[in-house]
Amino acid sequence: MKILVTGGAGFIGSAVIRYIITNTQNEVLNLDKLTYAGNLDSLVSIENSPRYQFRQLDICDADGLAQVFKDFKPTMIMHLAAESHVDRSIDGPAAFIQTNIVGTYTLLEVARKYWLTLDLEEKKAFRFHHISTDEVYGDLDGTNDLFTETTAYEPSSPYSASKASSDHLVRAWYRTYGLPVIITNCSNNYGPYHFPEKLIPLVILNALDGKSLPIYGKGDQIRDWLFVEDHARALYKVVTEGVVGETYNIGGHNEKQNIEVVKTICKILDELKPQASGQAYETLITFVQDRPGHDLRYAIDATKIKNELGWIPIETFETGIRKTVEWYLNNLDWCHRVQDGSYQRERLGVSL
Repeated sequence: MKILVTGGAGFIGSAVIRYIITNTQNEVLNLDKLTYAGNLDSLVSIENSPRYQFRQLDICDADGLAQVFKDFKPTMIMHLAAESHVDRSIDGPAAFIQTNIVGTYTLLEVARKYWLTLDLEEKKAFRFHHISTDEVYGDLDGTNDLFTETTAYEPSSPYSASKASSDHLVRAWYRTYGLPVIITNCSNNYGPYHFPEKLIPLVILNALDGKSLPIYGKGDQIRDWLFVEDHARALYKVVTEGVVGETYNIGGHNEKQNIEVVKTICKILDELKPQASGQAYETLITFVQDRPGHDLRYAIDATKIKNELGWIPIETFETGIRKTVEWYLNNLDWCHRVQDGSYQRERLGVSL
C-alpha cells in the first residue's frame, strides 16, 4: 500500500512512520509543513529507506495537495497534521483554527476529488483516517466515568474545539459524500521524540538542568497515559482493519494524576542520574497558577478497539515511563538541538 501521512515529522506522526517502514512493506509519503514541532531528526532511523519520501507542504495548500495526490497516488491517508498544544491555543487560537479546521477541510476536499477518480476496487481499498484526541469530550465528573465513542462532545479549549470541529467535518464528508473515513480519539501520548514543551519531556529536561518542575494548580489533574509506540500500532491496525464510518477510542489504561507522573519521573532520575548535590529531584517541584479552563480528568474506554480489532497496549505506565526517561538520557543531543532551535535553523539553511 501507499500511505500518505500528514504531520509525519511530529511526535505521533514520526512514530507511525517509523512503525510502518520498520514493520511492513508499505510505502510512506510524509507530508509536513515543518512548523516548530516538526522535526525530521525524529526520522533519521528510516529516512534512507527506498519506501520513504518526504515533502514539505501546508495542508491548507489545495493545489499543492492535489499535486501530491496525483504524483503519489495514495491508497490510504493518515491525517495527523495539527496544532496540538493547549497553552499555545489559549495564547493564539488563530493558527489552530487555520490548521485544524481549514486544513482538514482542504485535505478532505482534495481526497474526495481524488477518490472519485479511482476505479471500483481502488475506491473500496481507499481510507481516510483522521487522528483526533480525547480532549474533544471535555472532562469527566465521576471517578469511574470513561469516554466512549458515543460520548457527547464538550471541548474546553481552543485546541480541543478545533479538533472537535475537524472530527465533525470528517463525519460530514462520510455522510454526505460517502468518503470512506475512520476516526480515532486517543488519550495523552508520551515516549521518545516528544517535543520538550509537553509535560513529561519538560520535567525530565528541567530536572537534569536543575530547574524548577512547574505543575499547574495542585497537580491533581488526571490523564490516561498512552505510550506512543503502542499508539502507532493501534493506528496502523485501525487504518488497515477498521470499519469505514466507525470511531475507535485508543487509551493506555494508565490513569495518573500529574503530580504522580512528575514524582515517578523524579524517582527514576534519582536512580539513573542522581543530582550532584545529592538532593532528590522532587525538591525541584513548584506549583504554579492553573491555566484557564483546565480539564480535571480524561479517561478512555478502549473496549471497542480491543474487542473488534484485538488491540491492547503492550506498555504499562511503569515500563513506558522508564523507557521514556532512559531514551531522553541517551539522546540528549536530540533534545539540545530542539531546545536551541538548531534543528530548525539547519533545515532553513541558516548557519549555526
